[in-house]
Amino acid sequence: MTMHYIRLGVAWLAAAWIAFEFTWYQQYKLTGPTLVFERLSEWSGIPEMPFRLFVAGMEIVATILVLIPRTQAFGGLFTMGIMAGAIFFHLFTPLGVDPYEDGARLFKEACFTFAMGAVIVLARWPEVLSLGAKLPVLRRILAPTQQHSA
Repeated sequence: MTMHYIRLGVAWLAAAWIAFEFTWYQQYKLTGPTLVFERLSEWSGIPEMPFRLFVAGMEIVATILVLIPRTQAFGGLFTMGIMAGAIFFHLFTPLGVDPYEDGARLFKEACFTFAMGAVIVLARWPEVLSLGAKLPVLRRILAPTQQHSA
C-alpha cells in the first residue's frame, strides 16, 4: 500500500466519524429546544429555534460534503469551522464546558470532531491547495511572492 492510499483511508475513517457525529445529534437539534441552544439564546439574544436549525443545517451540509470524494477536503474545512464555533461557545459563553454535567462530553466530542476535520484536510492537502488556488483571496496568500525588478 502506498502512503497515498493510507492517507485516503484515514480521511474516510475521519469522514465516517464526522457523518456519524453530526447525524446522531440531528435528532436533538431538529426535534425541539435543547439546553445548549436555550442558554446560548438567552446569552446572545438570538431566537433559539432559528439558531438551532441553522446549526443543524450546517452540520447536514458538512456531513454530505465529507461523504463525497470531490468535496471531502472542503467538508473537512467546513467541519473545522463549525466545531471551532462550538468550542468557542463552550469556552467563552455562559454555556460552559460541561453544561450537562456529564464529564464535558459535548465539549470533548466537539474537539475530537474538529480534529477529524483537520485529519481530512491534512490527508487531502493537495486538494485544499487546489481549492485555495481557485479562490482569488486565497490565491494571493498561497502563491509564492513574485519579485518585480525595477
